[in-house]
Amino acid sequence: MNSSELLPIGELAHRAGLAPSALRYYESEGLIASTRTGGGQRRYERAVLRRLAFIRAAQNVGLSLDEIRDALSTLPAQRSPTRADWARLSRSWQARLDEQIAGLTRLRDGLTSCIGCGCLSLKRCALSNPNDAVAALGPGARFLPSVLRRTPARQA
Repeated sequence: MNSSELLPIGELAHRAGLAPSALRYYESEGLIASTRTGGGQRRYERAVLRRLAFIRAAQNVGLSLDEIRDALSTLPAQRSPTRADWARLSRSWQARLDEQIAGLTRLRDGLTSCIGCGCLSLKRCALSNPNDAVAALGPGARFLPSVLRRTPARQA
């Protein structure tokens, strides 16, 4: 590839709406790849922009970087996803989204009576947690639907 067709990290970051540190992190995680100039500067193919768009869209669905890496690994070496790739990969995420929507609906419907968190360390809740019985289950939002209690995805 002609070196004039390669993007320096600053231009790629600007065009993708990401910080250069995010690009370096994604590269260290194997999500994107660069080539190096003689002076060691990173250069990216323009197609990496599509790959970054895929990564951001998948993160918006709630996928972790590990899950995104697994999805991208189904493509030929560092190829950017096509529309057909996106359709194929995103089909497997529809059940996950339906589950998240159902969990959010349950959360929304319960907001007027209880926030579902084990009472934020209050000792008693006459509605759902009398005498703080849920404390024995451990810290955190115990009444929050499990799909909404996932460990947050690692972000760059």
